Amino acid sequence: MQNLLWTVIVVLFILWILGQLMSFGGPLIHLLLVVVVIMVVFNLLTKGRAT
Repeated sequence: MQNLLWTVIVVLFILWILGQLMSFGGPLIHLLLVVVVIMVVFNLLTKGRAT
């Protein structure tokens, strides 16, 4: 599950970078960045917990 989360984070970050470079997507690109940040913070907070 950990690898899947990081894969999603990387894909969303790449889409955000492409959106910034090609100027498409408007506010959707910034929403993707917010989702990436939330996922990273969630991952850091739950990293030490055993499942």
